[in-house]
Amino acid sequence: MAIDYAELVHAIGDAVIVSDADGAITLWNAAAERMFGYSAAEAVGQSLDLITPERLRKRHWDGYHQTMRTGVTRYGTDLLRVPATHKDGRAMSIAFTVALLTSGGPAPTAIVAVIRDETQRWNEERALRKRLSELEAQGAEG
Repeated sequence: MAIDYAELVHAIGDAVIVSDADGAITLWNAAAERMFGYSAAEAVGQSLDLITPERLRKRHWDGYHQTMRTGVTRYGTDLLRVPATHKDGRAMSIAFTVALLTSGGPAPTAIVAVIRDETQRWNEERALRKRLSELEAQGAEG
């Protein structure tokens, strides 16, 4: 049985985003549409700035261009957790892994990111940390 990889990418529950050497989005699956609020037609051809918070863009692009130049990413096997921005402007917390695509050559031609929305988990952890701090403060007072 042959696997239809395009069908696979569009069927999985995690967002899959591919961007070219310049950082333009070339693939945006259905899960990315649900997660970030942009249709594929709106996202494809756009810069990754579409979902990157403005305050983090310089750092993001410095790392992105270095990865494309060197063919090395320190995030290849690590889960990276960063803020992101939804189409409606709300802040999100996402976790993702990246892989370099080479189109058969030695140098990377694109980067693929597989992304999960962790906003709810992040908010729950923040609330727990706040509550723990409050309880510790009460214990120190008593």
